[in-house]
Amino acid sequence: MSVVGLLPEQLAELRQFDSPTVCNAVELWNLRPRNTGYMNSSIKACFPAFPPMVGYALTSTFRSMAPPRGGDAYGSIGAQLDAFSTIPGPPVLIFQDLDEPCASATFGEVMCSTYKRFGAQGLITSGTGRDLAQVEGLGFPAFTNGAIAAHGYCHIIHINVPITVGGLTIYPGDLLHGDLNGVTTIPHEIASEVPQVSREVAIAEAIILDYLKQPDVTVTGFNAVRKECGDVIAKLGKRLRKE
Repeated sequence: MSVVGLLPEQLAELRQFDSPTVCNAVELWNLRPRNTGYMNSSIKACFPAFPPMVGYALTSTFRSMAPPRGGDAYGSIGAQLDAFSTIPGPPVLIFQDLDEPCASATFGEVMCSTYKRFGAQGLITSGTGRDLAQVEGLGFPAFTNGAIAAHGYCHIIHINVPITVGGLTIYPGDLLHGDLNGVTTIPHEIASEVPQVSREVAIAEAIILDYLKQPDVTVTGFNAVRKECGDVIAKLGKRLRKE
């Protein structure tokens, strides 16, 4: 892939912010409509207390309703691991479950242990997971549409192809940010700037939040600080769109 990934310290900066703040920052560039670029509510964090997950999409399609035509159920995991080197940075495994309805779990303890050992930052599936207590114990972020106890005839069909998860089309190498609020993509062309802009957005919002912590508040005072916050964010957006 031609995309150059962020440095480890830049990825660490992105992890300092929650996904709503990242979404608020990204929309200031007006690179995409505000109702795009994030997954819908069908995709939920299995472990909401975990800190934000940041990494690059390694995409796969998945089925478990019927046996694969050849090979074993886990035979493609090695191919996924080989593909880690083709993406711009630390991978997030992301699966589109092609079965409708979902037949069984996409992942369990063994798969997640394997992925984590080889450097993966987390996993997202439009399907379901299992062994959730064990995966939580690994400290491995996971996002799913639910849980199912069995693995059925699980097999991976295609690797590093465009997929759709949570209503969002994901391409191999997309930069992902996810936490208990949901999962969003970050456009590559602005990714290195998003941490600083997220910080500026948080400072602007603190104008309102700090006012609301005062012992005496009024509607007039609230309207004033809301305008002040709005003016700061509007000025920030104009600056970014000119750069």
